Amino acid sequence: MVEAAETRVVTGEGGAGSAGSGARGRLPLLDVLRGVAILGTLMSNVWFFAGPGAEWGVLSGNSSAGAGSATLAGAAEAVFRGLANGKFLSMLTILFGVGLALQFRSAAQRGQPWPGRYTWRALFLFVEGTAHFVLVFAWDVLMGYAVVALLVAWLLTRSARAQRVTWIAMGALHAVAMILLTAAMLFASGGATGGGLRTDTATDAVALYAEGGYAEQVTFRLSHAVVLRMEPVLSFGLLVFLFLLGVRLFRAGAFQDGAPGRRIRRRLAGWGLGVGLPLTTLTVLGGPDFFLLERYGTAPVLAIGYIGFIGVVMDRLRHPGPVTSALTSVGRTALSCYVLQNVIAMLACYGIGLGLASRWADSGPWWVMGLWAAICLVLVTGASLWLRRFEHGPLEALQKRLLRRGIIQH
Repeated sequence: MVEAAETRVVTGEGGAGSAGSGARGRLPLLDVLRGVAILGTLMSNVWFFAGPGAEWGVLSGNSSAGAGSATLAGAAEAVFRGLANGKFLSMLTILFGVGLALQFRSAAQRGQPWPGRYTWRALFLFVEGTAHFVLVFAWDVLMGYAVVALLVAWLLTRSARAQRVTWIAMGALHAVAMILLTAAMLFASGGATGGGLRTDTATDAVALYAEGGYAEQVTFRLSHAVVLRMEPVLSFGLLVFLFLLGVRLFRAGAFQDGAPGRRIRRRLAGWGLGVGLPLTTLTVLGGPDFFLLERYGTAPVLAIGYIGFIGVVMDRLRHPGPVTSALTSVGRTALSCYVLQNVIAMLACYGIGLGLASRWADSGPWWVMGLWAAICLVLVTGASLWLRRFEHGPLEALQKRLLRRGIIQH
């Protein structure tokens, strides 16, 4: 995730609750946004863990079961999913771009070569993401982030025009691809809903995650790695676009205190929510055939609105409250919290742990939402207690230690 230690500014002012710099020259808004993005990403992922077939169930269409039923529970699930699916992932991606811009500026101010040590940071992230994919969760985002980070880090050494052309081209290519793929899905299904990979593998996956052993699940992820790793390939253009968007927002002062920053945040909230909410509603009502367009098309628009809205709220806070402090703690330990939340969800839902996904399969969506809330509480409490004694999260500290001791330096 965006490294908390790098979210520093040279100068700035503002109250503790402002979007500008606070104690120790930090950008409090970035910590809060990162915390929201981590907990929000779990709002999407928890359904993957809780659905039949777990990780493979996303591809077979099992993870969307019940979301469209005409009941209170079905409506609640649809709203919960609709507000989360892809939105916080897009927010996290934008924030990663912001972190990249911060580290680029820091290297320039210190006269250090670029990308320099950042290359090794990205490689560390790729290794950590690979371990996360194999041992915990097939829909890991860290591997894809690491690859895109290396590309964007190189792009930052190119001209502003080259960056702008790449940004526009990647966004346009991705939008066209999502529209064409959605059209193909609609044509293939003839307007019917509930598509997916209905194969023997899907049936085997349901039994595997409900009753199989841990080693078998690891083997399954490895043997189906090509298919399970398709998301970062499919969304590669979007990832580059959002990384560069984060860079542009940071350079425009969107996270700084002062009138210009507040004005940008109001515009982000107005346009992002004003356009993103209607588009999201349409794609959700469209059903599973619009899944790609929702997750990778309309979600980034709404994510921009989320960033602006949270920024506007932070601008109006005079003093940080318990919610702000809790989100800040998660944001400062983002990488550790991201991995931990998936570990907890795995142990709660799969047969190797409590097996809630199979035991409560017919209990409706409420327990899944409750599980999300419970994991959030664990993360908030754990991060807050950890930071009382340590400056960084466990994985963040490991990365810093490796870099400091020169194990992965030049």
